[in-house]
Amino acid sequence: MTTALITGATAGIGAAFARRLARSGYRLVLVARDTERLERASAELGAKYGIEAEVLTADLATDEGIAAVEARLADAERPVDLLVNNAGFGNKGTFGTVPLQGELDMVKVHIEAILRLTAAALPGMRERGRGAIINVASVAAFLPRGTYGASKAWVVSFTQGVLRDLGGTGVRMLALCPGFTRTEFHQRARMGTGNIPSWAWLSAERVVDEAMRDLARGKSLSVPGKRYKVAVALARVLPSGKLGGVSSKAARTYGPN
Repeated sequence: MTTALITGATAGIGAAFARRLARSGYRLVLVARDTERLERASAELGAKYGIEAEVLTADLATDEGIAAVEARLADAERPVDLLVNNAGFGNKGTFGTVPLQGELDMVKVHIEAILRLTAAALPGMRERGRGAIINVASVAAFLPRGTYGASKAWVVSFTQGVLRDLGGTGVRMLALCPGFTRTEFHQRARMGTGNIPSWAWLSAERVVDEAMRDLARGKSLSVPGKRYKVAVALARVLPSGKLGGVSSKAARTYGPN
């Protein structure tokens, strides 16, 4: 049975990945900070889909949390075939108004954790000649928007760069860049969303469906939704200064997933 490990697995896009993969018969390893929510999610997935859902409590803003997940990924007797690096969060406000520790925690979760977990998963995948890693980034990766956007830009660049190094190994990698998605993301960051038009929202299920389809097609980048595909295409050709004012203003009140 194929095994998938998902970080940030109890809510939003992570939970949608868990449901989608469970429905496809994957054995799951669910990673998050809240043990109670993990156990509840495991029981619900097991009851509904008849699969095994292992739980691993870990805070990826800490070395101990990252090390615990690294150890699970490196366990050759229980191989992980699909790693979904989904854990992440936002900080309300602009750089300089957010406490420095919050920015450092973001770098830890969005960059260091993804790098270390990818490094832990790849040796086994390369040896088996198969496997896949999905790193959840954001359309913010293509906009000038402080630490959040910079960290997500790193995720995209890292994913595509490592994938080139993996040519011929049978291992796939995908950077997933959703726009505004209906999750707990904005609520947890205390960001208002009343000024975001209804047409801008995506469902977590749609994001996951498009990601899995793009992974199967061998793509390295997935941008769910036609309007977000257009936005990313424009962001790649327009001077960054043209977008800076808009993205900076947005960061004070809300932020994309």
